Parts: sequence; structure tokens; C-alpha cells
Amino acid sequence: MKRLLVVDDEPHVARVLRVSLVKDGWSVEVACNGHEALQAIATNPPDVMITDIQMPGMGGEELCRQLRSTPPARPFPILVMTSMTARDQRSWAQELGGIEFLEKPVSPRRVAAILTQLIAREKNNA
Repeated sequence: MKRLLVVDDEPHVARVLRVSLVKDGWSVEVACNGHEALQAIATNPPDVMITDIQMPGMGGEELCRQLRSTPPARPFPILVMTSMTARDQRSWAQELGGIEFLEKPVSPRRVAAILTQLIAREKNNA
């Protein structure tokens, strides 16, 4: 079973993703901010992480920067869900590399399709 870490401070967003993706065979863990996510990753890295950008404590950008500066034992793809669509708000992700964006609102079906593509790509690169 593939593991997904959803990092979002909006409980309904995490709940909708969890309900939908569990049906597709994913194990879904939820963290409310970057600090919780880093703890979860240290304990058991996911196969994929989806994170929001704007969260209290540690947001998605800082979380991604920390994961790139001190990579986990087993690297994983990162998807960033955001309503911030301006290119200059995404430049940090291009600097870090390996981060894809999903524009909110995004349907759980679209998320499932993207996750399937990411896992297939990871297998091909392994």
C-alpha cells in the first residue's frame, strides 16, 4: 500500500483527500503544518507528500526547503497545492527542483490521477 502524507491546516481539505484516496488504495497520514510533517517523515517517510503553502508555524515552502537541505533517507515526490498562481510565487520550487504544483481547488480524482503518474515515474526511474 502506497503512503501519502497530506500537510494542510484546513481539516476539510485533508479529510476529502483521505476519504477519496483511501478508496484508491492509499494509506493517508495528515499533518497540520511543516513541523508535524517533518516529525512524520522522520518516523516513516511517505511515498508522496502533498502540502499546502500557507500554514501557521511552518508553511509549505519552508518545509520543502528543509527537506531539500536535509533529504530524508528515502526521497519522495512533492506536490504543492495552492491558490497562489503567480509565477514569482513559484520560483522557489524551481530552485529546489522536483516539486509540482496543483492549483486549488483541485478534485480528489485529479489528485489520484497525478499520484498514479508520480508513482509510475518513480518506478521507471528506480
